[in-house]
Amino acid sequence: MTIRVVVADDQELVRSGFAMILDAQPDIEVLAEAGDGAQAVEAVRRLKPEVALLDIRMPVMDGIEACRTISAETGCRTVILTTFDSDEYVYEALHAGASGFLLKDVRRDDLVHAVRVVAAGDSLLAPSVARRLIAEYTSRPVVASFCERLGVLTARERETLLHLARGLSNAEIAAALVVSEHTVKTHVGNVLSKLGLRDRIQAVICAYETGLVAPSPEGAEALLSPAQVRRTPS
Repeated sequence: MTIRVVVADDQELVRSGFAMILDAQPDIEVLAEAGDGAQAVEAVRRLKPEVALLDIRMPVMDGIEACRTISAETGCRTVILTTFDSDEYVYEALHAGASGFLLKDVRRDDLVHAVRVVAAGDSLLAPSVARRLIAEYTSRPVVASFCERLGVLTARERETLLHLARGLSNAEIAAALVVSEHTVKTHVGNVLSKLGLRDRIQAVICAYETGLVAPSPEGAEALLSPAQVRRTPS
């Protein structure tokens, strides 16, 4: 299956460079390039790609607003690419529905890998971005309304969410719960569906926001591991 991509960046050389890297892959096709967020949204609506690669700072409509619109209106998944890694951008982009967040100094192979991971329905964060995200959420007070969200989950689904937030793969969750991987996939699907979450990254955010996961260096490192991120299908 060919992964169809739209690339949006207001810097032509950067945009063309990303497009050239991706289009050179046998399983990826760049359908269009866009110079601003509005053009990106229009291209996604018209061409229906699997993935949109969006810069954050663009004229007319920025990458976060474009991400929010694309996530709300289409099934296209988004990867945010930026030179900025502040907490504000990470928080806003993930809540807008981004499935990946990478810095522009990403290596060629990691860029290609990110598009494939996101197209497959998984999620991916640059390690430096993940550290800032964890620090952001673990420093926030738990809000009662967030805690109430977990009431729709069964006890086993809450356990599954806890293990997701700790960075465990489906196989590792299956071992911890002494069930099959198929059962774990069912639990993960139920967690995402009941809580209205797009993917595992949003599940992790929810676990931290509700206070289900207490911050710990060990938990953070587990979540940060690129190996964990790369082998955790929904």
